[in-house]
This record gives sequence, C-alpha cells and structure tokens, in this order.
Amino acid sequence: MLQDADHLGDQELELVYVAKRLKEALRLEQLFTDAGLDYLVEPDRYSGGVIFRTERVGAFFYVAPENAAAAREVLTKEGLEPYAVQG
Repeated sequence: MLQDADHLGDQELELVYVAKRLKEALRLEQLFTDAGLDYLVEPDRYSGGVIFRTERVGAFFYVAPENAAAAREVLTKEGLEPYAVQG
C-alpha cells in the first residue's frame, strides 16, 4: 500500500520502477496494493529521448529492501521491466 517516507523509516529504499505516464503509475499502484506491498512513490526527473535528450518527470516507485524481490516479481508477471541500475 502507498506509504509516506516516515512509515518506511530511515532504511535505504530500493528503486524498482519509474513510471513515465500517469496511467502507468496508477496501474502500478493498484498492482502493488493488490499484492499487499508497501511502497513509496515520488515524482522525480529523468532523461529521455534518443536524438533529442529532454528532461522529464516520472513517478519513481520505491520499496523496502526485503520487499524488492516480491515487487520485481509482480512487475515481471505483468510484463513490466523492473528498474535496473545501469553501470
């Protein structure tokens, strides 16, 4: 379920997905709620585009580390690609 930052405490949260559209964010909120996962969603900026790079705002979904595997499994089952750190 959607939580505020205080509810999840001082722990380092894991970014599991970046929704680029409102419809996508609302769908993900419903999926996580139905799965009984606590999550935090915050707007943030990301870069998009191939030829013309632009800065956009998306919905960043975070979960506690102990729920990260379950959250990624929910995403994968729904055909969504979980966020992966690129390095």
